[in-house]
Amino acid sequence: MALTMDLTGRVVLVTGGQRGVGLGITARFVEAGATVVTCGRSEAEALPGSQHRLCDVREPEAVTALVDSIVADFGRLDVVVNNAGGAPYALAAEASPRFHDKIVALNLLAPLSIMQAANAVMQRQDEGGAIVNISSVSALRPSPGTAAYGAAKAGVDSLTASLAVEWGPKVRVNSIDVGLVRTEQSDLHYAGESGVAAIAGTIALQRLARPEDVGSVAVFLASDLASYVSGASIQCHGGGEPPLFLYVAQHQAGEEPTT
Repeated sequence: MALTMDLTGRVVLVTGGQRGVGLGITARFVEAGATVVTCGRSEAEALPGSQHRLCDVREPEAVTALVDSIVADFGRLDVVVNNAGGAPYALAAEASPRFHDKIVALNLLAPLSIMQAANAVMQRQDEGGAIVNISSVSALRPSPGTAAYGAAKAGVDSLTASLAVEWGPKVRVNSIDVGLVRTEQSDLHYAGESGVAAIAGTIALQRLARPEDVGSVAVFLASDLASYVSGASIQCHGGGEPPLFLYVAQHQAGEEPTT
């Protein structure tokens, strides 16, 4: 097997692939030679080398129609990257049941619907296919202010492991637990450039991820190099953040924090 991530000839669907992390993922797949289709609820300018289609991924009928249209146009679907998702900040005690329903629908049930539609196609293909779910470190640690989101992402990681067993050997299913990412919205979320720099200083690699960093991991998981990787949740967080107790202990001792 050649050591390459050349995806020429493969058809890839990236949900929410027109901005932020999704755009970085789309760019990496285009660079790898894939035919890329992105989707979203609104019109968007497609990245050169890709095309964009309208789809509300929370609607199973719309998802089925989208997958059917891709197969009709290209004859196959080789890779799906479940990227669409997210949640605004809201304390669980103050958020309404309807709010929580929407968060879980977007971040857990929608990816499941997309995976079901994609699997139905991939199982019929001689080469099968690969599914990459964009999860979050919020699935692995407390997620105050986005509790329903964290729970939904934990569900995504659980689905990843379960469906890898159900759908193998034809379909490989993996997820990426993504940490903090520098996007066009970072300055708003992290109190400007100084806030971004301060937060970056808490991460082992001393920077936030670039969207393309996540895209590189997604391309790897979709490629033949990962042909024996399935049911895995890969952490893409730059080494993560040090435990808070270490910072507190160093501060109490009058020592300079290590990060």
